[in-house]
Amino acid sequence: MVAVEAPVAERQMLRVGARVLDLLAVPLNGMIVRALAQGALRQSDLRRELGNPAETTLRGHLVRLEELGAVQRRVWVGGPQFARNELTPTGIDLLIVTRALEGWLSRAPQEPIRLGTVQAKGGVKALVGAWNSMLMRVLAAKPLTLTQLDRLIGPLSYPALERRLGAMRTTGLAEATPGPRGTPYTVTRWARLAAGPIIAAALFECLHMADAAPIAGVDVEAAFLLVMPIAPLPADADGVCMLAAKTGPAGSTGGHHAGVEVTVDRGRIVSCATKRAVETRNHAVGPGLAWLEALIYRRPDRLQIGGDSHLACSLIRGVHEQLFDSARHVA
Repeated sequence: MVAVEAPVAERQMLRVGARVLDLLAVPLNGMIVRALAQGALRQSDLRRELGNPAETTLRGHLVRLEELGAVQRRVWVGGPQFARNELTPTGIDLLIVTRALEGWLSRAPQEPIRLGTVQAKGGVKALVGAWNSMLMRVLAAKPLTLTQLDRLIGPLSYPALERRLGAMRTTGLAEATPGPRGTPYTVTRWARLAAGPIIAAALFECLHMADAAPIAGVDVEAAFLLVMPIAPLPADADGVCMLAAKTGPAGSTGGHHAGVEVTVDRGRIVSCATKRAVETRNHAVGPGLAWLEALIYRRPDRLQIGGDSHLACSLIRGVHEQLFDSARHVA
């Protein structure tokens, strides 16, 4: 059982992580990052590695990645001088997002999807649309009909909402569920696994993009609501635990939090409901950036953990294993 507390309106802005995912939805961008992960390459060699796209097309994509700070051109001296393209430290972090995206695509419901294909572009575009429009957030909480979604997501017109939901269904991110009135829709398991690339993209933006969207309370709720129901836990994990991120301006002393209260019964998640105040004895609380690092790298040392630390750490470890362990094995 997963609960939702109140109508949520879509903000007229890109949600954190959406810009990088949108960048990687363009097939050639992700393929360039993957190719340069093997080492620096001359443009002619890179072009051959990528299947010989048009030179002007490849150069345009390289310029975009250079502007992002992910790729740089270096002139190598020793005999004839020539330039090679290589990943920067920022590019290495973009590679982490790319691999998380590949890991997610490889777990598509029908068959694995390869990065750089038309299917991958469609899936990532549908994901970005669902994340930005708040569809991922509200459907992660509970099944809703199109009419109910229209009431919750105000700024999006009914036809636009219908199109985005249609894209989610076509790509396997949402499905219809039986209901006594109307047709409720819910997110699929694959949509819940999409929390992986979303979290990785959010961390990249926070670290490397000065104009990145802030981590909002609804983003924190959405990520937890998506992944918590599928996080594997040890059988001895038991109890109620609050997982919350501090929201608001950095360095503020206010008590604004956003997150979820998770109820676990002997290793099985019974409920996951949004909660804005830290009232539970067992809890893990910290800044949004600390949460991103904790979930991606399984390093909760920057979080404040109270009460049953085994329960809180089991939840963090479960999310990490579900979302990121498989991405490590993508070739």
